[in-house]
Amino acid sequence: MTAFLFAMFAALGNVIGGVAAVRGAGKSLKFIEGVLAFSAGFMLAVALVEILPEAYAENGGTSAAIFVLVGYMLVHLSQHTLTQHFHFGEEIHDVTAMAGITALVGLLIHTFFDGVAIASGFHAGNELGVLIFLAVLLHKLPEGVTISSLQMAAGLSPAKALASAAALGLATVAGALLTDSMSFLVTHGLALSAGVTIYVAASDLVPEFQHKKGWRIPVLFFAGAAVEFGVKALLAVASG
Repeated sequence: MTAFLFAMFAALGNVIGGVAAVRGAGKSLKFIEGVLAFSAGFMLAVALVEILPEAYAENGGTSAAIFVLVGYMLVHLSQHTLTQHFHFGEEIHDVTAMAGITALVGLLIHTFFDGVAIASGFHAGNELGVLIFLAVLLHKLPEGVTISSLQMAAGLSPAKALASAAALGLATVAGALLTDSMSFLVTHGLALSAGVTIYVAASDLVPEFQHKKGWRIPVLFFAGAAVEFGVKALLAVASG
């Protein structure tokens, strides 16, 4: 139940991002680049420092490593091999209807594993569950902006574009729910989620801002990683 509630709250981020896109607020969201940079740093820290060690402890090094690789490759297959056009952030160019469909399918797979990650984290402990939830939540807003703006660029109505963002949220909730009932996800969910999280942070988000000049974006990226350790310390204090 705890994982389900956190997944529901995370899913709202997709909807909020979708609303911003269909209302034309995407162009005014100058902070999106900053959010991407901060969330990339936070997600990398959570994946490498928190999820990986726990996955290795639960399943053994070699077995866990294989599923980390599978998770990483799965996202690349769904978002950048089978998908015609995809990048995080607002879409400002016209795209084909097929590009919108394939991007939605790719993101549905990714967001399903967002839910798996949240549920798997809470299976391991409340502290890890909250850290993973925050890592997921941070990139939900730009995710909603991404899919809704892409669907409108493909010619869909604002209502259908918003429905696509809502579908991403539902996939996250489904991932959390199914993790509790599928032994495979109970056993390997953390390792798969580590691979997915590393890919999203390092291969999806970082390329979106690494070419930007100035100090603001790099500072936010490193700050995201540092804040992860601060949040972990606060959670430890709160748990007594």
